[in-house]
Amino acid sequence: MSAAIRQLAERLIAEGAEDLSPRDRRVLEHMARRLAASRNWSADYEDSLTLGQRVADKVAYWGGSWPFILGFALVMLVWIGANIVMATRAFDPYPFILLNLVLSTLAAIQAPIIMMSQNRQAARDRLQALHDYEVNLKAELEIMALHERLDRARIEHIADSLERIEARLGLEPRPGTSEAGPLGDKAT
Repeated sequence: MSAAIRQLAERLIAEGAEDLSPRDRRVLEHMARRLAASRNWSADYEDSLTLGQRVADKVAYWGGSWPFILGFALVMLVWIGANIVMATRAFDPYPFILLNLVLSTLAAIQAPIIMMSQNRQAARDRLQALHDYEVNLKAELEIMALHERLDRARIEHIADSLERIEARLGLEPRPGTSEAGPLGDKAT
């Protein structure tokens, strides 16, 4: 049994379910009602995003893509090439001060938008981690319950087999075996 399960069980016994965290209470509720712990949390998260957040995510996605990088490199090459070829009539002669201004402005606008998108991605990752924890905790508790049932069934089977063997051999049942299992617990 993992330390997290043991702590949860000890807190539940000592304090009752009211003092558990909402997450732990939700896992116990899912177990008690036999509900699935999995849910489409991603769709709920996407629905909660504002228009500005969606735009920031699209800008960050586009700004970090190869088409953007290659397209922007092409624009810069055309800009520089046109200004070199037009030499005396260039709209941005060497050292390309206007190009530097455009690049600085783009970086100044794009950087905070990308940071906002990264912060949202980190929040989304935290939600996913919490959801994964709930699913894993419920699965572990369910597996432990199944092991307990299998152990109980195995003990009962062994006790029944022992009684049949004793009956075939004509031996008197050991004291207490007909009412109690091999570990002293009552057979059901």
